Amino acid sequence: MNKPFKKLLLAAVSGLIAVQVSAKDIIHDGEYYFVEAQYKDAWQKEDKQVESKLAEIRKKNGGKRPNILYVLIDDVSFGQMGKPALNDVMGIKTPNINEFARQGMSLNRMYTEPSCTPTRAAFLTGRHPVRTGIKEVKVALVGEGLGKNEVTIAEVLSKAGYNTAHIGKWHQGDIEESYPHNQGFDYAAFPLHQQVQLALMSPESARANNLLGWYNGTQSNDMALDKKFKPNGLVTGVEAKKGGKAREIDLKAGETWTQAHYERMNERYQRQTIEQLQKLAKDDEPFFLQYWPLYPLNFVHPEQARSRNGGFMADKLEVLDDWFGEIIAEVDRLGIADNTLVVFMADNGLMYHYEGTSGMSQLIYRGGKTDHLEGGVRVDAYVRWPGAVEGGSSAADIVHVSDLFTTFANIAQAEKYIPRDRVIDGIDQTALLLNGEKRGRRDWVYIYENEVLKSIVKQEWKMHLPGPGMPAAAAGVYNILRDPREQHKQIGHSLWTGASFQDMAKRHMMAIMKNPHNKLGKGKPYVGIENLRPETQETIDTFMSWH
Repeated sequence: MNKPFKKLLLAAVSGLIAVQVSAKDIIHDGEYYFVEAQYKDAWQKEDKQVESKLAEIRKKNGGKRPNILYVLIDDVSFGQMGKPALNDVMGIKTPNINEFARQGMSLNRMYTEPSCTPTRAAFLTGRHPVRTGIKEVKVALVGEGLGKNEVTIAEVLSKAGYNTAHIGKWHQGDIEESYPHNQGFDYAAFPLHQQVQLALMSPESARANNLLGWYNGTQSNDMALDKKFKPNGLVTGVEAKKGGKAREIDLKAGETWTQAHYERMNERYQRQTIEQLQKLAKDDEPFFLQYWPLYPLNFVHPEQARSRNGGFMADKLEVLDDWFGEIIAEVDRLGIADNTLVVFMADNGLMYHYEGTSGMSQLIYRGGKTDHLEGGVRVDAYVRWPGAVEGGSSAADIVHVSDLFTTFANIAQAEKYIPRDRVIDGIDQTALLLNGEKRGRRDWVYIYENEVLKSIVKQEWKMHLPGPGMPAAAAGVYNILRDPREQHKQIGHSLWTGASFQDMAKRHMMAIMKNPHNKLGKGKPYVGIENLRPETQETIDTFMSWH
């Protein structure tokens, strides 16, 4: 970009944002302001009505703000849970999730990021992951993670007086500042890495031919010179409290991680979620509890399949359905259901690389994990809040996972703790939850693969961004309602949408120039874990020897 044009863009965006944003307002992306200008008066009026509803809900609950329980599961595409007809199609039963969906609102156009780490960063910060540097999934030691300069929803709610706890998958980095107990959670039980290490890097998964070449028992290795090429000695699961050190759980020095360890870890996280729920419900303060199970990610068949489908992930989805049923039953038993907002959803589409054997399939939308296609970023999402969210309802409004950050903050009366020095992509969708369909405040999504903007969604249209030098009229534009698998681009769409999509991209880039991305956190891995195994220390030393 030449300097005169860059200065012109900066001046333009400075003027745009200066007109529409006061120093005390949350900074949003350019597209938000473009849409807000068309609905500002109506939204302000509705905001007052929504606040009155929230005040009435608090009054009915003795003045206490609502608890928030957020359950996020891994790699399940749209239609695979909560929808009885598609249960029958797939041969996977999810009766508890189905019942939960029936009791609340189905968000039928929930968008996430293409893979798990970026989606979780988007939820935690309310920002597109590219803004935080958390752009892709990492497997072994990287010496990086969510920076201490980011502000998470746990920090926002904690400042507002909420008790906070995290159980299960985290995967926001292997450096001390990125751990959940250093990012706003009072208590955390979590693995340092994700299921490539936990579910795949085991003798059982290797022998099932689902992880190739890593396990020494599957080849002779008699020509291997570099003995440190294969990751080893990685920390598994740890537990910690805010302000303290973490301790690794259930793996002794020299012990090999196995499928049995993985299954015990999953069972432990389920048990700890119930325990935290019971503990937090006794306190006077409201709570934010997030449970991110590792299941259904699994790569080993059980002795006896329980599902008609029989896939090794399909079976664990049925297990997870049982467990989610236990959690909701406990919420009801504790008598806190009416004052507890529960959100249940997946983080991205299926891991379609194992589509045939896992038992999961693409169904309606094409693609899966790592894709900007709808199959990678469209998921089932359900919300239950008796007396606030209408049971048996559904909404086709576009929602992005980052919207939960801002929505939770508003519902918790914590909006003032959202930072004002950076772009917040999350849109407050409280009106949609309380007033129902057609009350959403987003009709667009920007979809990145890593740091590359790959597609833009607007209403029912989606443009796959053209390559360098290609005109917008030559780009693939798809009508998602008519062509959900994005296979038939129509010139009749791109001819009239091309300029509008280009304008959307420009507004997005102008906001980035005005508010540059934060840097990814960097540091020595595994600092802050007090009982490192000798093999882990050797792995750290190897990593640091070339950094």
